[in-house]
Amino acid sequence: MKYFRSHVLVCADPQCLQKGAHEVMDALQDEIVAEGLIDEIQVLETSRIGMCSEGPEIMVYPEGVHYVGLTPEDIPYLVEEHFLKGRTVKKFQISRPDSVDEELGAPTPKEVRIVLNNCGKIDPENIEDYIAENGYMALARVLTEMNSDQLIETVLASGLRGRGGAGFPTGKKWQLTRASDDPIKYVICNADEGDPGAFMNRRVLEGDPHAVIEGMAIAGFAIGANQGYIYCRAEYPVAVATLNIAIQQARALGLLGKNILGTGFDFDLEVRMGAGAFVCGEETALIGSIEGRRGEPRPRPPFPSVKGLWGHPTNVNNVETYANIRQIVLNGADWYAQWGTERSKGTKTFALAGDVNHTGLIEVPLGISLRDIVYDVGGGIKDDKDFKAIQIGGPMGGCVPAQFLDLPVDYESLAQAGTIMGSGGMIVMDSETCMVDIARFFMEFTQDESCGKCTPCRVGTRRLLEILTRICEGKGVDGDIETLEDLCNEIRTNSLCGLGQGAPNPVLSTLKYFREEYEAHIYEKRCPAKVCRALIRYEIQPEICTGCTVCARNCPVNAISGERRQPHHIDPDVCIRCGICMQVCNFNAIAIN
Repeated sequence: MKYFRSHVLVCADPQCLQKGAHEVMDALQDEIVAEGLIDEIQVLETSRIGMCSEGPEIMVYPEGVHYVGLTPEDIPYLVEEHFLKGRTVKKFQISRPDSVDEELGAPTPKEVRIVLNNCGKIDPENIEDYIAENGYMALARVLTEMNSDQLIETVLASGLRGRGGAGFPTGKKWQLTRASDDPIKYVICNADEGDPGAFMNRRVLEGDPHAVIEGMAIAGFAIGANQGYIYCRAEYPVAVATLNIAIQQARALGLLGKNILGTGFDFDLEVRMGAGAFVCGEETALIGSIEGRRGEPRPRPPFPSVKGLWGHPTNVNNVETYANIRQIVLNGADWYAQWGTERSKGTKTFALAGDVNHTGLIEVPLGISLRDIVYDVGGGIKDDKDFKAIQIGGPMGGCVPAQFLDLPVDYESLAQAGTIMGSGGMIVMDSETCMVDIARFFMEFTQDESCGKCTPCRVGTRRLLEILTRICEGKGVDGDIETLEDLCNEIRTNSLCGLGQGAPNPVLSTLKYFREEYEAHIYEKRCPAKVCRALIRYEIQPEICTGCTVCARNCPVNAISGERRQPHHIDPDVCIRCGICMQVCNFNAIAIN
C-alpha cells in the first residue's frame, strides 16, 4: 500500500464539473507527473467540498487548504508554490470563508468528529484509503479476540443508543436479537433518510461507506447473522453507487462473504433501494418494502428482533449507529462514554439549517447546549436578528423557544421540552418566522407522507392541515385551538406507528410556546411575523413616496393609484399581496403591516 504526503481532493459536484473540474484535475495530474511528485501526492475525486459557486474547488490535506476558482492555467503555479516550495497560494484560497455554506466544513472547537472523521479526507471508492485509517481493524479484533457476549457487553458499556430517532440502547437491541433460537437472522441498515433538510446519512454513505459496512459485519457477528441489507432511498444515486463499489472491494479482499479473515465467519451485504416513501423509515415498513410488499407499518409486538425480515429475528439500526461501532471496538467503551451525559453517551450528527450563518453538517458531544450549537458552532443568527425557535427531530419533532437555549441536547432533556432527537434535523428560526405557518408546513409534509393504513394518521393529519391552512388564510374561528389540541392528542395516542404518533409534535409545541401567535391569527386576523399573505397589508408611506409611479406601473392587478409626484395608495381589497411593489420601489416607501 502506498502512502502519500499530500492528498488533493477535487470536487466532482455537477456544478464544479460544469465549470471545468475534470480539466483542472487532468492538469493537476499532468503537472504532478512532470514535477516528479507522482509518488508523493495523490489526486482524488470527492463529493461536494463547498458551495461550488466559486468552483472548480480542491482541498489539500493534511493542511486543510481550500482552493477555489481554479483553471488549468493556474495549476503549474499552484503546484510549484504549494507542493514544491511549501507555501499556500493566497489568491486561490476561498475569499469568503465566513459566508460559505458547506455541507461539511472544518470542525469548530465545540465539535467532536467520530462518525464524520473520515468524510472528505479519504477516497470513498478506494478501500486502501479506509484501511490506512485502521479500517477493518475492529472487525479483525472482534473475529479473533472476542466472542459475541463480550462484544455486546462492550457496546452496552459504551452507552451507544440508536441514532435513528428512538434512542433505544444499541447493545440491548443486539442482545434481544441474539437471544432468539432461530438459526437464521438478519442485519439491516436503515439508510432511508427522509427528513426535510437532513443529509447526515447521505454524507456518511458517500464519504465513508466502509465504516457502515464494517459496523454491520460486526453486528452480524454479535447476533449470529450471515446476511445484511442496506436500505437506501433511490434519490441517493451517488450513495448507492458508492456502497456497491465498497461492497465489491470488501468482498475482493475477503472482508465480506465466506470465511472472513479465515475465521469461519460468513457475512455478506446487499443494497436495496426504496422508492422514496417517508414511512419506510419506520423499521417494520422498511422490512415490508425489502420483502417486496407495500411499505406499511405493522403492529408491534412482535418486534423485529423477534420476528422481522421474512419472519426471522432482525436487527435494524441506522447509518450513524453502525458508523460508531468500529470506533467503540478499537478505542473501548470508556473512550466513547467520555462524551455525553449520564444516559446519553457519545456524539450526534446534525444537519444544521435555517437562519444561522453557518449551515451544514456538524457532530457534537451529547449534552452540549442549544446556545453553543446556534451561536458557537452555527455562528449565530443571520443578519444579527433575534433567535426565535429551533425545530429538532424532523417533521415529528417540536419547536423549542429561546427560553430553552441553555437546554442540554440529550434524549431526556429534549423530551421534557416537547421534542425529540430524531435522526438529526435541526432548523433554526429567527424572529421573522411565523410559527403557525411552520406547523402547517410540517403537517403538510406528514400528511402527504402518511401511508394511509390507520385512520388516526390518514384522516387526523388531513383535518389538522385543513385547520392550520384556514388559520393561515385568515379564516380561523373561535374553538380552532381547542380542536387542534384534541385532534393532536387523539392522533398521538391511536396511530399505528411513529409517524402518526409524532406528527402532532410541531403543532403541540407551537401551541404550547407560541399560543399568542395562533390567537393573533384567529381573533385579530393578524400575522405577527408578517408571513401569512392573507393577514398582511402592503401600505405606501406617504412621507417617503415620491409619486414616481413605478409601483403602479408594475402592479399586476392595478391596485395602486395616485397622481404623478404625489403619494400613492394601495387598495387592500384589490391587492393580491404579491410583493412586486416592494421589490420595484427605489425609495423603500412600501411597508408591510
